[in-house]
Amino acid sequence: MVGGSIGKVATALVALCCVVFVTQATEYHVGWVFNVQSYGWGKIFTAGDVLVFDYVPGTHNVVEVDEAEWGACKPRPGARTHTSGHDRITLHRGTNYSSAVSPVTVTKA
Repeated sequence: MVGGSIGKVATALVALCCVVFVTQATEYHVGWVFNVQSYGWGKIFTAGDVLVFDYVPGTHNVVEVDEAEWGACKPRPGARTHTSGHDRITLHRGTNYSSAVSPVTVTKA
């Protein structure tokens, strides 16, 4: 029955790793104001961290974009757009880009 014990231990270790990963994620309250692009200076973000964008609904939004869209300040049609005023975006591995598109301005973050 050694094989069964090893399987149980392996399952427990995988579950523990998942719990450790989830508990290590950090939540950052970004807000959403002009010049928000400097928010990340001096911070180290990791995959699984959550950025929380708080703003008045109807005045801003948060759009998930790629590097080219971010550089051009022009999201593609159908880009994932958040409009709740309390948007939570979980960071994925690699570089993450977001932007705001409103009738008045486009802001990069």
